[in-house]
Formats: sequence, structure tokens, C-alpha cells
Amino acid sequence: MDTNSRVIEIRNHLHQNPEPSECEEKTAAYLAAALKAAGFEVQEHVAGHGVIGLLKGKEKGPVMAVRGDMDALCHVDKDGKEIVVHSCGHDANCAMVLTAAEETAKKGIKRGALKILFQPAEENLVGARAMIKAGAVKDVDYLFGIHLRPIQEIRKGFATAELRHGSSSMIQISVRGQVCHGARPHLGVNAIDAALLISSAVNTIQEDPSQAWSAKTTMFNSNGKVINAVPDKVEMALDARAQFNPMMSRLLERIKTIVEYAPKAIGAEGTVDSIETVYAAEYDEEAISLLRTAIKDVMGEQALAPAILTPGGDDFHFYKHAHPSIKAGFLGLGADCTPGLHNPAMTFDESVLKDGVKLLEHVVDSLLN
Repeated sequence: MDTNSRVIEIRNHLHQNPEPSECEEKTAAYLAAALKAAGFEVQEHVAGHGVIGLLKGKEKGPVMAVRGDMDALCHVDKDGKEIVVHSCGHDANCAMVLTAAEETAKKGIKRGALKILFQPAEENLVGARAMIKAGAVKDVDYLFGIHLRPIQEIRKGFATAELRHGSSSMIQISVRGQVCHGARPHLGVNAIDAALLISSAVNTIQEDPSQAWSAKTTMFNSNGKVINAVPDKVEMALDARAQFNPMMSRLLERIKTIVEYAPKAIGAEGTVDSIETVYAAEYDEEAISLLRTAIKDVMGEQALAPAILTPGGDDFHFYKHAHPSIKAGFLGLGADCTPGLHNPAMTFDESVLKDGVKLLEHVVDSLLN
């Protein structure tokens, strides 16, 4: 079977058998079996459903890892039924990584080692950290990722060696007031009013407009269906985005100050319950240079797109944050994904998958052959 047919076969299988975050049992088994058949040493059940494949060269050299994310997303269809769909293209990412691994195994590598990391739970942001805790990258010198891009960022026939994800944070907040009858509001403290003070104050934050950033209220729950009582509790959430990590740090400090002090203006109390942050991309010039060369050699010099600054996040960047010595890079492959990622109707041009395979093979050859 030729490379193009094989990568599409894998993608179609994964697409037809989607599994959400932390439930990737069948996906992992399929990928592990394929790696074993290709000649990799395989470790299964890493950090839950993670899979690590290892291919060794005969000579000493660097350890290069390629990561593919496995999980699909849960959506609700027009009939109100929950469905699981590979609407972010992780099926395609894994198909490209697996096919490149199989092609590499046929040729072998001269030096060092190639690690294939099939990572669970990217969408709920726990997979990379779990893999790190399991020691998946403790010996890795170079780490690469690949992801299809929406049509809004890059078109088919182009690829970027610098897909620069931004930092994103999800902030869960509790607001406490004093419950009372709606006829006697002076006897209570309206937690909704206090929460609105937080939301309004967040909207007044000013940061450097030359950098992409945002902070906004995205969830607000209070009082159930009761409408004749002043509520004493609000659960709310904020979504914060920043293109670079230092700005995210400043945003979070400002938000924590607002949550602490804004409710006090009316006698309420605000508490930050949790903050889940994904780091912005931090890459290495050597890794980026390898990717640039691969794009030029495989797709032609005209196909090399400039760096893409995307507000989307990816837990891939936890790896380098935990192990700063890793030289990291991330390919963004134009695939005409429409109408966009995380849309259950997302489609893309499958003909680009063979290019992704060849790009990954090129990087492996550059470092290990």
C-alpha cells in the first residue's frame, strides 16, 4: 500500500471510531498494534491510555520524539443527543505520525532513537502533564508536533514551521453574598451584583494592544429557578487568552486582585477556586530550522508560510515547560479545514496528509540518519 492510501486508511479508521478525552482505549490499542507490527518497542497504558513507541539506531545520537494527540470532542447534535466527533483533526494528526513511523521503521535509523508519543486527553488539558509525570520525555532531546490548520489561518498547499499557540486560562470563581427575600433586599447581599462587579472590572483591564490578549466572562450560574429571592451564591468562570506567557501571568494577577476586592464593595466575597493554564509556545531555532528545511524540500519553497500566531492553545507546550532543555518545534499544515476546528461538521482535504507524513520523515532523517 502506498503512503497516501495508508495514511488515509488510518485516518478513516480513527475518524469512524472516535473516543473522548481519557476514554481512548480502542484508539490506543489500534495505534499500539500498528507500532508493534512496524517493529517498534511499545509501551502501553502510559498515563492512562498513552502509547510510546521506540525505534533505536545502532549508533549513539539524539532522542527525537513526535507527538500525536488521540482524543475526539463531545458535541450535542440538532436533536440534543451527545455525539463524539474528531472535530479537531486529531485523527489526522495520529494518522500522519503513525504512517511516518511505519515508513521510518522500514528504512531504519542510523543513530539515536525515535520515540512516538500517542498522547491522550489533549482537549481537557491533562494528557501532556500525565505523560510528563510518567516520564515519557525525560530522555528526549527534540520534540515535534503537527496539526492541521483551519482555512482561516492557512490554505492547502502551505505549511508553517512556527505554529505559535497562545496561552489560555480557565478561571473558576465562587462569589458569596447573603440570601434574603426579594421583598427585603436590604437584609441580604446580592451575589449576582457582586459577580457583575467582577465581570465589569475584568472588562476594564488594559494590556499592551500590540499583543493579542483577551479576558471575558464565559459562565454564570446562580439561584436555580428561584426568582423571588436574593441569591447568596454565584459560580462563574472566565476565559483568558494571551499570545505570550509573561502577559498571561500579568492578566492572572490582575484577575485575582479583582476577584478578591471587587465584591467587597458591597459586602460580598469572591474566591478563585481554580486556574487551569496552558502555556504559550516556546520553540527553539534549531528545531524551527529543521522544519523550515523540511517544508522547502518536501513541498517547495513557495509553500513555506510565515509564523502563525494563533489564539488557540495546545497542551503540547507543557513538555518544554517541564523540560526546558528539549528543543521543540510544531508544524502547522494547511488543509482547508472548514468551517473551522471544533465544529462537528469540520472537513478538510485529505490529500494533504501525505505531505504531513513526508515532512515528519524528513525531520527524522535530518536528525537520525
